[in-house]
Amino acid sequence: MTLRLSNTLSGEREPFEPADPDDVLLYYCGLTVSDYAHLGHARSWVHVDVIHRWLEHLGYGVRHVENITDVNEKIVARVGEHTDGGALGDDEPGVAREFIRQLLADMRALNLERAEVYPRVSEHVPEIIDLIETLLEKGYAYESNGSVYFDVTEFPEYGKLSNQSIEDVESQGAEAERSEKRHPADFALWKAGGVSEAAVAEHRDDDREYGSHPSGETWESPWGEGRPGWHVECSAMSMTHLDESIDIHMGGRDLVFPHHENEIAQSEAATGEQFARYWLHADLFEMDDEKMSSSLDNFIPVGEAVERFGVNPLRMFFTSASYNSTQTYSESAIEEAIERWERLEAAYDRVVSAADSPDARTKVESPLRDAVEDARRSFTGAMNDDFNTREGLAALFDLAGAANRHLDGRDEYDYRGLRRTIETFEEFAEGVLGFDFEGSAEGDVTLAGELVELVLGLRESERKAGNYDRADDLRDDLEALGVEVQDTDRGPEYRL
Repeated sequence: MTLRLSNTLSGEREPFEPADPDDVLLYYCGLTVSDYAHLGHARSWVHVDVIHRWLEHLGYGVRHVENITDVNEKIVARVGEHTDGGALGDDEPGVAREFIRQLLADMRALNLERAEVYPRVSEHVPEIIDLIETLLEKGYAYESNGSVYFDVTEFPEYGKLSNQSIEDVESQGAEAERSEKRHPADFALWKAGGVSEAAVAEHRDDDREYGSHPSGETWESPWGEGRPGWHVECSAMSMTHLDESIDIHMGGRDLVFPHHENEIAQSEAATGEQFARYWLHADLFEMDDEKMSSSLDNFIPVGEAVERFGVNPLRMFFTSASYNSTQTYSESAIEEAIERWERLEAAYDRVVSAADSPDARTKVESPLRDAVEDARRSFTGAMNDDFNTREGLAALFDLAGAANRHLDGRDEYDYRGLRRTIETFEEFAEGVLGFDFEGSAEGDVTLAGELVELVLGLRESERKAGNYDRADDLRDDLEALGVEVQDTDRGPEYRL
């Protein structure tokens, strides 16, 4: 079955045909680092990760770029903010650095494949200026009071992604910009000066304590000192690290307009080439019927969620819904994801144990082999149907059920069927959906070791208090659980 994608640009489900039959150029609109990443960001990350993995599974080389927006008035607004650990940062780069540090740690904690590069706006200002100069030279942009704006009336296809006409588009940008623009829908490519006090005040929380008013970083340009606009950054970085035309551009549904619409306009005006062949949009992630976002202060940070629930249950939760469907966070949904992960993990562990046991026989045949092939076909069909992770998971759970039925009440096991089951779990559950069976097991062993150490510490306390019967009972309890305890001159030692 050919991979088919839901392309926002056409509104159709289309066969995937990259410009290069061997390599895919994938760009994902990353975070503005004005706060810690939350579960809404994690959901999109996981789905982009699965897309990356599936494309590689199909045999493509994947050049994956994800930007980091480290120049933004929201970041400036947090300069000098006081927290329990001190000030977030004394300037815009300092605040961005703190949030980038945690962002990269969160990515690693979620077991994401690394992108080829994570470009930052602050490192690409020369490329941004070059792009703006090209747009000015071609008549698609104009200067006004040291700022530069894109003229939407000069780009006839403006609105083709969001299906809007220019007449229906509301004015873009801050109030102070509107008098400088020729058309209300024109958008800033370059902003003169630093960040205004009004912009900082708009993004500051009255409940937080701050230092003095910051102005943000500025750069020299042909139009004077200033800062790049928001939309132009992604075009410049995508062209720098991928090409003038890419295969897949992905981001949140809330970015269709104006961000992605503006990316198309400025990119295609500058190059004369189609900017992206396929536009994929992750739908909203909600909490209590509201979009989860930093601005609404209704979010759960990624680091906290990984610590509370574990990476495998989180990936189970996110992949239980397709990337382009709305998903709602609730405690019950997380609990269900934990239970589903434990069920899948238990089936995998049981199959591995059976395959390694003397009861596995080479000449035993069973319906398990057919179940494996059915699961492989179903999983492949689901993933080729616009990366349908929900149906892909269903195929793996069908296989888990078939494996458990095969192992129940039997004296001999189908070794080849079990081996093929293991391969399928590792190829699809681990390799594509990004679960980590081995890492989970290591985590269980670590936790078990910590609990044993706790019990042994309690046992030593009882011995020192002269409660030898109680100490012996604790040792017997440990041994009944499979923990061998030996008292040595160095103290008690154990083996699981």
